[in-house]
Amino acid sequence: MELIFCFFVFLLVFSINQSKSDAFTPTDNYLIDCGSNSNTKLGDRTFSSDTSSSSLSITAKESIFAYTTASNSGNLSDIYLTARVFTTEATYTFTIQDKGMHWVRLYFFPFSYQKYNLASANFSVATEGFGLLNNFSVRNGSTVSKEYLINLASNNLVLKFTPSNNSLAFINAIEVVSVPSNLMSNTAQSVPSLTSEEPSSHALETVYRLNMGGPEITSDNDTLWRHWQPDTEFLSLSNAAKSAITSSTILYTNQTTPEIAPRMVYATLQEMNDSGTVNPQFNVSWSFSVDPNYEYFIRMHFCDFVSQALYLLYFNVYINSDIAIQEFDISKETDSLAQPIYKDFVAKSSSGSNILSVRIGPSKFASYKNAVLNGLEIMKMSNSDMSLAGSFSPNDSKTEKKKSKVGPIVGSVAGAFAALGLLTVIYMVFKCRKSHTKSTSTTWLPLPLHGGNSETIGSKESKQSTGSHGSSASLGRHFTFAEIQEATKNFDETLILGVGGFGKVFKGVLEDGTIVAVKRGNPSSEQGIAEFRTEIEMLSKLRHRHLVSLIGFCEERCEMILVYEYMANGPLRSHLYGSDLPTLSWKQRLDICIGSARGLHYLHTGADQGIIHRDVKTTNILLDENLVAKVADFGLSKTGPTLDQTHVSTVVKGSFGYLDPEYFRRQQLTEKSDVYSFGVVLMEVLCARPAINPTLPRDQVNIAEWSMHWQKRGMLDQIIDPQLVGSINSNSLRKFGETAEKCLADQGIDRPSMGDVLWNLEYALQLQETARLSDPDENSTNRIDEIPVHVPYPEHLEESNISMHSRVSEHDSEGATTNAVFSQLMNPQGR
Repeated sequence: MELIFCFFVFLLVFSINQSKSDAFTPTDNYLIDCGSNSNTKLGDRTFSSDTSSSSLSITAKESIFAYTTASNSGNLSDIYLTARVFTTEATYTFTIQDKGMHWVRLYFFPFSYQKYNLASANFSVATEGFGLLNNFSVRNGSTVSKEYLINLASNNLVLKFTPSNNSLAFINAIEVVSVPSNLMSNTAQSVPSLTSEEPSSHALETVYRLNMGGPEITSDNDTLWRHWQPDTEFLSLSNAAKSAITSSTILYTNQTTPEIAPRMVYATLQEMNDSGTVNPQFNVSWSFSVDPNYEYFIRMHFCDFVSQALYLLYFNVYINSDIAIQEFDISKETDSLAQPIYKDFVAKSSSGSNILSVRIGPSKFASYKNAVLNGLEIMKMSNSDMSLAGSFSPNDSKTEKKKSKVGPIVGSVAGAFAALGLLTVIYMVFKCRKSHTKSTSTTWLPLPLHGGNSETIGSKESKQSTGSHGSSASLGRHFTFAEIQEATKNFDETLILGVGGFGKVFKGVLEDGTIVAVKRGNPSSEQGIAEFRTEIEMLSKLRHRHLVSLIGFCEERCEMILVYEYMANGPLRSHLYGSDLPTLSWKQRLDICIGSARGLHYLHTGADQGIIHRDVKTTNILLDENLVAKVADFGLSKTGPTLDQTHVSTVVKGSFGYLDPEYFRRQQLTEKSDVYSFGVVLMEVLCARPAINPTLPRDQVNIAEWSMHWQKRGMLDQIIDPQLVGSINSNSLRKFGETAEKCLADQGIDRPSMGDVLWNLEYALQLQETARLSDPDENSTNRIDEIPVHVPYPEHLEESNISMHSRVSEHDSEGATTNAVFSQLMNPQGR
C-alpha cells in the first residue's frame, strides 16, 4: 500500500513539474540575495544581489556585507550564506508596478562575521503601513523564514529595519512578488458571528499551511513558491482520520486555479477513518497553537474524489466549538466530483486560549457518513495598531526618535507637572465620589458627532436639549452619560430588553416620564463606530410612520449609546415563534407586512438618493403597542446608486439566511437585495419558523428554498403556520405566495420593486377582508412584472382610488413618532 502511495506521489510531483511552464508570471518579482556580490540560483529562480537592481534602493548610514564559512554551511540553501548587517536604521525601497496583494518573504540565518555575531541581533521590521516584527532575534544555528501577504496601494514598498537598544539588524534574503488577482477573495465569513470580513485590508502572516493526507510540498512544486507541510502532527487523534490520494484529473475552474493551491493539495485528503460510524459526534480535528490576541484568516480547501456519485457527501465544518458550515455539500456547489473549491473564514482562538481548532464531522441527516478536508491555510491578521507584532506600529521608530530629542526638555519640567498632576488626581477623586456615579472603561474613542468633548458626569448642559450641541444639531438630542445612567438606574440588569450584535438594550425612563429604549454599545462587539454613526445619520434624516425614530444619542466618556422610543411589543419574530405570546391573526400579519413594506418603499424612493437597508429581517421589524410595524436598525444601511449607476459595489454584509444570493455572488448591492430579504420575511410570517433552522432535515433548513419548493407545486397551504389553518382565504394566500415567490427570484432583475410588493400585499389584504371568490386567473400575481408602470407610488395616491392603504400622508413622512426597535433582540446569529 505504501508503495502505491509513493507511486501516486511521484506522478503528482511529475505532473506539477510539467505544468510549471504555465505557471503565473508575476509583474513584480524581486528575489534579493542580501550581501551577495553575484546572482544565486535557487531551483528555477534566480536571486539577484541587492546592489544590482535599478528598481531597488538601500538607505543606511552603515551596512556590512557578511558571509559565513561555517562547517555546516553545505547543508544550507545558498541564500542563507550571505547577509547584510545594519548598525542603524536602514530601509529597502522597492518600485512597485502592479499595485495590490504581494508576497513579502524574509529569510534569516544568524552567523558570526568578524566582530558581528548575528545571533545577538535584536531588531524590528516594518513597512510604511504595517509593523511586521518587533524585538526579533534568531537562535544561533536556526534558519527562519517569514511570509507575509500585504496589499500595496502605492508605487513603492519600503521595508525598514531598526536595531533595538544599540543592537544589530540583519537580513539574508528578501522576496517581494505580486500575486494573482484571484488569490484573495474580498470577503471571508467571520465565525461565530456569520458576518463578513475583509481580510485584504489587513497585513497577513502565514502561520500554518498544511497538505491534508499528503506529503510535504516544497516551494519548487508550488506555482507561487509556497511551502505546504503534512498535517499529521496537528491531528488531535491520529486514528480518527485516514488519508486518500487520487491520480484522476483535478478539474480546476476560473475561480479555483492551480494558484489557489497546487494539484498535490487537491489530489490528497484526510477523511473519516470510520466512514460508516453512526455516532453523530464523531469528527476529525486538528489543533494549532496561536496568539490569542489576534484574529486569523482561515482558508479550507476541499475536493471530493472519494464519493461514488454526486450529492452523497455532506458534512459539518467547525472552527473551535462554532459551526462554520452546516450541511456542506461540495458537489452542490461544483456540480462535479474531483473539482476543487475553497472556503474562507475569520476567527480567533477558542475562548481566549492559545488553541485554534478545525474540525470536520458527519451530518446526522446524511446516509453516507463521511467528511473530508484537502488543505488548510491559517494566517495571522494585523491588529488595530496595524501590526503583526503586538502594539508595535509602523511609526514606533519615529516616535522613539522624537522621544530621544525631547527627553531633556521633559526632564526639566517633570517636577512642575508632577505637582500639578497630583492636585488634579485629588480633585478628580473628590469629584467622582461626589457624583455618586460609576464609570465604565472602554477602549473606544469618542466620535466627532458632538465635537469630541467629554463632559463630567454631573454636567446637565444637555438637559432638555434637542440637539443644539455643535455638529450634532441635526442628529437628535445629545444626552449626557449621567442622564443615561439615571434613566436606566445605572444600567440595571433587570431592565434589559434584549441583547443584539451592537450590545445590550435597556428599558429606561427619562425625567419627564417618557419610556425609552437605550441601546448601549459593547466594546467587544464586532459592530462599532461605523454602525453607530450610520444609525444616527440615517435616522436623523428619515421620518416615516413605519421607520423607527431616534430620540438621541450619547458619545460621552467613550460610550456609544442610542436612545429610541420604547416599542411595547418588541420584534416581529417573537410573535411568530420562540415565545409564549398570543398568535397573530392572518389579517394582523398582513397589516404588519404592509407596514414594513411601506417603510422600505419610503427608504428606496423617499430620499433624494435611495437608501438600501441591507439587513431586513424579522428582528429588525418592531411592533408598537398597537402592533404597528416599524423597520429598525440602520447600522448597515447604504446610500443607493445614483441615476447613472445600476448598483453599489460594496463588501457583503447582512444576516445569514436573508442575504440576496446575487449580492453575495457579485458584491453588487441594489434595492432588490432588500426585496429578496423581505421575501424571506414573508415566508417567516406565513410559516412561523426561522429563516435558517439547522435542526431540520436538509431540504428544510433554508426557508426560502423549502417554501419555494411547495409554492411552485401549488401546495403552499401545506406548510403554513398550523395556527392559521382554516383562517386564510385561498385567494389571499395565493396572492401572498406568488408575491413572495417574485421577491425570492434568484436574479434581481426578476424581482418586483417594493412599490409593487406593497401594492400586491394590500390586494392580498383586500381579498382576505372581502373573502371574494373570484376566478383564480383574474387574481393571479404570476404577472407581477406586468403590473402597469403607472401604478401610483405613495406621493401620487391622492389622485388614485387603487389603494387608500398606499398613501403616505403628511403625518407619515414628516413627523410620526415611531417606537424604537432593536436588532437581534432574540439573538438571531448576527451579521
